[in-house]
Amino acid sequence: MQTVTVSPKFQVVIPKIVRESLRLRPGQKMQVVEYDGRIEFIPERDIAELRGFVKGINIEFEREEDRV
Repeated sequence: MQTVTVSPKFQVVIPKIVRESLRLRPGQKMQVVEYDGRIEFIPERDIAELRGFVKGINIEFEREEDRV
């Protein structure tokens, strides 16, 4: 677990190992969520990056009659 310090301007630096692991880019937008006493940063992804992310998902299932 990495530790960061909040600056007087309430800024933090995301540790390099985390930036590289998540492939973050300068200027990239993040969603900020306060949840159960913690702060979560969720990187917004370009729609092109999401192509194929569900590859291999099982789509074999039976639908209910009223949902066909």
